Amino acid sequence: MLSNEIKEPSGELTIRVIAMPSNTNAAGDVFGGWVMSQMDLAAGSAAGMRAGSKTVTVAIDGVSFLAPMAVGDELSVYTDILKVGRTSMTIGVQAWRRVRQSSERQLVTHGKFVFVAVGEDNRPVEIPAA
Repeated sequence: MLSNEIKEPSGELTIRVIAMPSNTNAAGDVFGGWVMSQMDLAAGSAAGMRAGSKTVTVAIDGVSFLAPMAVGDELSVYTDILKVGRTSMTIGVQAWRRVRQSSERQLVTHGKFVFVAVGEDNRPVEIPAA
């Protein structure tokens, strides 16, 4: 879906952070890479909790940028475990902005992040049943 018509986030609130000047370009727009890094952190946190082990990002699928962010906007990242396999899982991620000094919220981007659970030797390990 390439639309930010979604009015409410889905999933669990995993990260909330304020966009700072160091996260922007000269025009004051937040770098997409910074937003994606926050999404990866949130998805990694959700994956690690579910797996009960270290997890690593192996793929990012379908990220669509829908709206810009500016300095001072609050970024809230929501995660939802979509699929759990033997050693991997797919996490749905939504990133929402709250415009500085208002209650207005807008979907900035969403995507799917795939993680693999790994052991101390960095080899895949089975994810326990829920």
